[in-house]
Amino acid sequence: MLIKTVLNKFERFKSFIYGDCRLAKVGGSEALVIDIKARRNSKPECPECGKRGKTYDTQPARLFEYVPIWAFKVFFRYAPRRVLCPIHGVKVESLPWGYGKEQMTISYQVYLARWARRLSWKEVAEIFKTSWDSIFRAVQYAVDYGLANRNLDGVTEIGVDEIAVFKGHQYLTMVYQLNAGVRRLLWCGPQRRIRTLLRFFREFGKERSAKLKYVCSDMWAPYLKVIAKRAPNAVNILDRFHIMRKFNEAIDEVRRTEAKEFKAVKQENVLEKGRWLLLKRPENLSEKQTSRLGDLLKLNLSSIKAYLLREDFQQFWDYQRSDFAGKFLDDWVIRTMQTDLEPMKKVARMLRNHKPMILNWFKAKGRLSSGAVEGLNLKAKLTIRKAYGFRTIKCLQVALYHTLGDLPEPLCHHRFC
Repeated sequence: MLIKTVLNKFERFKSFIYGDCRLAKVGGSEALVIDIKARRNSKPECPECGKRGKTYDTQPARLFEYVPIWAFKVFFRYAPRRVLCPIHGVKVESLPWGYGKEQMTISYQVYLARWARRLSWKEVAEIFKTSWDSIFRAVQYAVDYGLANRNLDGVTEIGVDEIAVFKGHQYLTMVYQLNAGVRRLLWCGPQRRIRTLLRFFREFGKERSAKLKYVCSDMWAPYLKVIAKRAPNAVNILDRFHIMRKFNEAIDEVRRTEAKEFKAVKQENVLEKGRWLLLKRPENLSEKQTSRLGDLLKLNLSSIKAYLLREDFQQFWDYQRSDFAGKFLDDWVIRTMQTDLEPMKKVARMLRNHKPMILNWFKAKGRLSSGAVEGLNLKAKLTIRKAYGFRTIKCLQVALYHTLGDLPEPLCHHRFC
């Protein structure tokens, strides 16, 4: 079967035909070069308005890199015409296999972008003997197309969180869709400020924001302020995951303080290597850890008091009615404020201040949790680790949209991978 026959099967371009196919030296290595010609009497198309016009002149022939065949690189060779458009003047004609001054065909960019979702960009560049910048341009094209053509209708549940990137307290604000069966990255922007999340809601639109039913977030004040203003119909849920993380941070702070006190008076540190005994859920402890925890529970330690307060609070999540849960929360706060454990008292004050939003967890019947958000954050961090070359926020955003955005891809005549 001739190569032209295969190309006509999968890459047929209206108003263009394939010419000679030959091996030639391109960039110092042998490659397959395929000529493309415009059909006789066909008119070039204006890239601005899509209307066809008269040929003004013809530019020198250019090479457009196509999907490789076996060990050979493949190039389309074509001399672009310039069209005399009555509206936009003289323009280089629109080409169905490429755009602008890009030297890669659209099919090849989609091909590289699909592989870049599976492997690191550096590995893809090495495998296909191209540059890291070429992979970035391919992925950016796929992302730009996907963002322009994705469907945002039906988004009623979102999660808002941030991840740390690079060094020096730099963050990306991440907004995910959490609807059942559709979990994807909707938007990401630099920093974690009020104006950052405001930008998301401006791009998302007032009409879509009004249709939001649930928003899952942590207790970061700028997020809470923006959500209350821009999604007034949504129930803002401060869920179990973030709240229990605050408990663990408080227990760890009490443990560290107590360990320092033991060291100061040269007393045996019974809490040595006991961090995870106190932070892990009892059902997740090993048999040896369970035994040691049982010994610690017999001691009158501040760390143990903090641990027992956390375990007592776990009953909060078993309630079916928010009014009963609210009464339990009030009682727990009173008991905790009567202790001398300042980190736990700080948690109690936090719970008291955010009580209405915490009780929203029951309005959602516990089905919406930022556990899904944290899972997507882990995938985002994996994408960052696979980077091998990301040096700017823009580059990182492109990679995250590509991996987590579930974006539609440009139409191709054949699926390569």
